[in-house]
Amino acid sequence: MNARATTEPPVVVIGAGPAGLAAAAHLLDQGIEPLVLEAGHKAGAAVREWTHVRLFSTWGEVVDPAAEKLLAPTGWTRPDPATYPSGGDWAEQYLQPLADILGDRVRLGAAVTGVSRTGRDRIVDADREQQPFVVHFTRADGREERVFARSVIDASGTWATPSPAGGSGLPALGERAAANRITYRVPDLKDPAVRTRYAGKRTAVIGSGASAFTALAYLADLAKSKDGAGTKGVWILRRGISGSTFGGGEADQLPARGALGLAAKAAVDEGHADAVTGFRTEAIERDTDDRLVLVGEDGRRLDAVDEVIVLTGFRPDLSFLDELRLGLDERLQAPVELAPLIDPNQHSCGTVYPHGHRELSHPEPGVYLVGMKSYGRAPTFLAMTGYEQVRSVAAAIAGDLASADRVELTLPETGVCGGAGLFDAPDAAEADGGGCCAPVPQLVQLSAPAAARASAEQSPAGGCCGS
Repeated sequence: MNARATTEPPVVVIGAGPAGLAAAAHLLDQGIEPLVLEAGHKAGAAVREWTHVRLFSTWGEVVDPAAEKLLAPTGWTRPDPATYPSGGDWAEQYLQPLADILGDRVRLGAAVTGVSRTGRDRIVDADREQQPFVVHFTRADGREERVFARSVIDASGTWATPSPAGGSGLPALGERAAANRITYRVPDLKDPAVRTRYAGKRTAVIGSGASAFTALAYLADLAKSKDGAGTKGVWILRRGISGSTFGGGEADQLPARGALGLAAKAAVDEGHADAVTGFRTEAIERDTDDRLVLVGEDGRRLDAVDEVIVLTGFRPDLSFLDELRLGLDERLQAPVELAPLIDPNQHSCGTVYPHGHRELSHPEPGVYLVGMKSYGRAPTFLAMTGYEQVRSVAAAIAGDLASADRVELTLPETGVCGGAGLFDAPDAAEADGGGCCAPVPQLVQLSAPAAARASAEQSPAGGCCGS
């Protein structure tokens, strides 16, 4: 490990998740001192909240090269690169050892509350770029502290700010009041208490991405178990059913990601879940039996459910960056140069172009949003994308622009990358019988080829974006 720098402030990295810890490793590789501020009490705090979910990326795709180089002298060896870790595996076997080797460069229980230029709010121009950054954070015991930084890399992710059920981007009317029956995470049905909550119940799953696929597959497995008789899923899609609804299937270059979509398809085909298309939730009401009734923007009312799982994506928390001059796309809330490259209206996972420090830069020099947070509201971020981002950013901070500009990244194609909030094109809506034009409610039975179902059964049970 390189010796600590003493002549200037460190680069502050916000978040000790996969992208944040990789950023610290790359900074050290460049001879730059990092300081990682993590709100949680362990490294990978967000990942630890989905320990039960299996990634659809292999170990070979979720270990950063600079981090592996840092870990190698400790005797650490990467697990079989062809196998699929769970969130728990990723946290315990990789993220925690990496945080341990970084030592006191990682401060846990440090929640960042604000970032600015020292002595300059966002209005002031004079001598602005010559001032170091100042980062305020709060410790677990409530103490407020600050630290100065030469640059700031925000890798805090989006896990803490899930999107709501409401089709307008706002919580549906009654959504907050029904909070005790709603979760915004894939439930861990191996936990006895959680399992009891969903067993034998009718559960609505709102969303169209990998997390929704995982939840549907889990509920189907519960329905087929001895203690899960009567378990039923109701899959709420804001769009219609099309050829891309279930991802790439057997054509997906990430096989486990394709199998995940096929598992969701099998859940519907086997009758463990009904799919309701073209439904955009406006309100969540309670019936006389205290069950939840979803009401659509077009006035449709679905049959009552016992629970609701909202998996409509995430959005970035930008509140603590308010004193910085950020250049964000007005729709995606991603850096303006990056947004056109990741726009889900135009691109799938595999067609996102390689990008680095230039696309991640802002009008405020020295500030970078990386990892899942860099994508704003765009869906399906892969760990390997974040690792290449932080490699480029670290090189740029070190002044090695030749290396920073040499961005090379090849992503697996045909993934599930459509935004849950997008409308179908008019022709697609007509062909699929769904979309944004208030179609008649549909209960869709979809048949998957036998070979595809077999592939789904043999693949990991869940999936995640690896962010």
